[in-house]
Amino acid sequence: MKNSLLKTLQEQIENFTDIQDLEPLITSLKDKKVVMLGEASHGTHEYYIWRAKISKILIEEHGFNFIAVEGDWPPCYQLNRHIKKYEDATKNTCQVLQEFKRLPSWIWANWEVHEWVQWLKKHNKNQAPDNRVGWYGLDVYSLWESLEAIMEYLKKEDPQAFQTAKEVVRCFEPYREKDGESYAFSTKLVPDGCQREVNQMLVEIRNKYASYNSDKEHAFSTEQNAIVAKHAEEYYRVMASGGAATWNIRDRHMMDTLNRLLDFHGKDAKGIVWAHNTHVGDASYTDMAKQGLYNIGELARKQLGKEEVALIGFGSYEGTVLAGNEWGAKVEKMTVPKGRENSWESICNNLGDQFYLDFGKVATNNELQKKIPHRAIGVVYKPEYEQYSNYVATNISKRYDGFLFFNQTKALHAIDNNVERSKTPETYPFGV
Repeated sequence: MKNSLLKTLQEQIENFTDIQDLEPLITSLKDKKVVMLGEASHGTHEYYIWRAKISKILIEEHGFNFIAVEGDWPPCYQLNRHIKKYEDATKNTCQVLQEFKRLPSWIWANWEVHEWVQWLKKHNKNQAPDNRVGWYGLDVYSLWESLEAIMEYLKKEDPQAFQTAKEVVRCFEPYREKDGESYAFSTKLVPDGCQREVNQMLVEIRNKYASYNSDKEHAFSTEQNAIVAKHAEEYYRVMASGGAATWNIRDRHMMDTLNRLLDFHGKDAKGIVWAHNTHVGDASYTDMAKQGLYNIGELARKQLGKEEVALIGFGSYEGTVLAGNEWGAKVEKMTVPKGRENSWESICNNLGDQFYLDFGKVATNNELQKKIPHRAIGVVYKPEYEQYSNYVATNISKRYDGFLFFNQTKALHAIDNNVERSKTPETYPFGV
């Protein structure tokens, strides 16, 4: 990489050790409608802690209303009710975090999130109910959990719609044990699958939504679960035909959910998104675009306006991470090797240990207009193969509005699945 690029970047980076050092970043974010905070992996301690630190200031001082994360709606909504101190909510934070049962549960069932939840609860304590900051899930996978939540609500609220929901459950029931995979396979033989039933349920719930008498957020959640069921059915049906279309269904659902949350919180609402860089960073400036893929970062810029959205990437050079060596495998602490030569991570390694870079200050640099390999670590990770995978060709200064870099990072602290055995690790508290 040319020395001229390193010199340009070196002049613009903002080194930081505490949140006060990030005042220029906060100033650039405070008036946005949506701020998306990324992560180069799902299992890195520093990403969670610094997203929380930034979010705290945006909520406390600049009126942001909610956080939406790369997680399933039903368990996130239960955590939301816990954070907002609803009377029917689970009281113990560890217990409500155990509701994240779908693998990989540790993405949200960890001590870093546990501490963040304590701060959110404390913040909400003195807020009027309508002003309490919520926590919501953007993802599309929770077909069964969403159907169960719908059934529980409609059984009390709307016996007629409950019968419609029972028909939906009856349609999906033969495929329950293996979740979406067996349903996806079945649609090769019966292409329409349960599409008609799930659409009918959504229409009926929407037609009656205004008449539901329970608290408005619970009614909103029931409608959202019906939307999740509709999009999950589509996701698994399309999965059977292969191809990349399922990615777009997922991120389109995420964007639809974000728009619904903004509408629900009022015309002046402002939201924060926590998700992987592959969702946050504008996909049109990566090789994902060649495959016809888009993501929530790209959609937000197009639908809300680029001036209303901030996309902030996070990354590191080396350290440790939580991940599994295959899907469904037990989570383990893995070593993250040094960033690949000539990658964005290796460039950052030459600039400093911990810094923020505003790409608006360097966007005209010719070297930054070229695509650079940029690391992305998923739930499944094989460090020994990293030099041949895990890197996305990226126009880094266009994909993000800014970037937080950590030279050395360590693994997330998962909460034991057995609540009785769960205990605070020695490194707690983490300093949110």
